[in-house]
Amino acid sequence: MKVLISGGGTGGHIFPAVAIANAVKRRNPDARILFVGAEGRMEMERVPAAGYEIVGLPVAGFDRKRLWRNFSVLVKLYRSMRRAKKILRDFQPDVAVGVGGYASGPMLKEAQKNGIPTLIQEQNSYAGVTNKLLAAKADRICVAYDGMDRFFPASRIVKTGNPVRKDIVSSTLSREDAKRELGFNPNRPLVLVVGGSLGARTINDSIKEAAPALLQSGAAILWQTGKIYADECIATEKSINDANLKAVPFVSRMDLAYRAADVVVSRAGASTISELQLVGAPAILVPSPNVAEDHQRKNAEALANRYAAIMILDRDCKAGLQDAVTALLRDKKRRDALSANVKSMAMGNSDERIVNELLQLIKDK
Repeated sequence: MKVLISGGGTGGHIFPAVAIANAVKRRNPDARILFVGAEGRMEMERVPAAGYEIVGLPVAGFDRKRLWRNFSVLVKLYRSMRRAKKILRDFQPDVAVGVGGYASGPMLKEAQKNGIPTLIQEQNSYAGVTNKLLAAKADRICVAYDGMDRFFPASRIVKTGNPVRKDIVSSTLSREDAKRELGFNPNRPLVLVVGGSLGARTINDSIKEAAPALLQSGAAILWQTGKIYADECIATEKSINDANLKAVPFVSRMDLAYRAADVVVSRAGASTISELQLVGAPAILVPSPNVAEDHQRKNAEALANRYAAIMILDRDCKAGLQDAVTALLRDKKRRDALSANVKSMAMGNSDERIVNELLQLIKDK
């Protein structure tokens, strides 16, 4: 069995892609899997680190604000389509999977032209441009939210949820023991701050201002800064000089971090939301305004409208985050309600559900 998986650009696309690949390998250890990503993007490092082969396309996203720059984008798209043809000819996959991001566009379009069954996985509550373009000829469309028939043909939609890293739900420690493992006082409430794999400027700036007051109120803070902002945030940690504040570029043990957290402050990427649902974490979501179709706001609203999370808009974050965190830490009843509601939205074993669909496509072929 040969499976081609294409897409990437962010951790929100890469983690589900690797989770699907891992699930395929659990079913069929002899399966051959080839990833196709965009040259220069993080998948070119993360996928080999997960043990899989990847080929890069010279594809780039369209610049919607400076249209005159798109001539080079069209040239790269043409080159990517030619390279996609060669990849298909050489690899000859039984099925092609697209996880979103512009790298999946040329690859799945070529697969569809050549009669190869295609499955696309849409992580967000508002469909991405690439997946919307591919949907007309996709054989299966796996989604995580209800109401996606406003974007895709209803007859081909299957609600599977979003695949997440298996280790996220693996911890069996108590909250207190998880805090100890991370080096925190088990008797202090812990605020986990995550801004995505690259970091979030607004959240980081807000935590810089709010940290002294939150620490003074008795909280501890585990602050994932993202690699772009690591140096300045770590400098802030050193200037505050409090053992209850830890700033790190990346949290490697997210299973412990979620287990230990009393409150999570986060962007609203699809993978993060799926993780919050599975672990039942009470969260304050600050959707990024710098994403296509404002999809993070729509993700956050899908939870906030069901009282499964608190949403603060990016423009209100600096003024409102400290008070929102403080109020939630003081209100255990509200935290418990958020936790129960967000957990009720979880869909487990999403990677296995998607592989079921993938295998059925191969069988039908």
